[in-house]
Amino acid sequence: MVSVEDATTARLSRGGMDFEILVDPDLALRMKKGEDVSTDNLLASHDIFSDAKKGERVSGEDLEKVFRTTDVSTITKSIIQHGEIQLTTEQRRKFTEEKKKQISELISKQGVDPKTKNPHPQARILNAMDQAHVNIDPFKPAREQLNDILPKLQEILPISLEKVEIAISVPMAQAGKVSSEARHIAPIKSEEWKSDAWHAVMEIPAGMQSEIYEKLNNITHGNIDVKILKEHKI
Repeated sequence: MVSVEDATTARLSRGGMDFEILVDPDLALRMKKGEDVSTDNLLASHDIFSDAKKGERVSGEDLEKVFRTTDVSTITKSIIQHGEIQLTTEQRRKFTEEKKKQISELISKQGVDPKTKNPHPQARILNAMDQAHVNIDPFKPAREQLNDILPKLQEILPISLEKVEIAISVPMAQAGKVSSEARHIAPIKSEEWKSDAWHAVMEIPAGMQSEIYEKLNNITHGNIDVKILKEHKI
């Protein structure tokens, strides 16, 4: 259990009322991301407040009215998932930087220069994000922020998020290992097991082509045939 001194406030406004809890900021963020977090470790107090600073608690009747339960664990999850977590300046900076790196990694893997078809290094994307002064939401999933961030980055860098559909053919001697590895990389759209080889079609992020080809080549010692079927923007 986090101490009251180290806790921050999570708040949800619903039904014309405020509901506040005192939480560990790191665990609260993990819960907001969907991770399974124990409320015993998360909470500094098992009380639901209308004003945590004043120590004013919400009545069981009001909890039942708004949440249809008085179970603290259930209410806590609702407040975390649907409310806002108040962070210190340092906490927000830390979480924002982590999210920024996640977004830049996602763009680096899925994005390419539309002219050269080469991916942009993550460091280059991070620099462009700084130049574009993009706004990062530390709580919102990285993928959901792309539509807002990408147009601003495209003013600085030529970036296109693309996927590539490829056909691969592998002799049966390496088919088992390649099939297993390929399924960890991307979904298999279609496959066919023949007496002499395994044939499959899969869709991969454009920015990861070199990395994926190298991995498959290492497994097969170069004994693999790869053909690009089509490319399309995400």
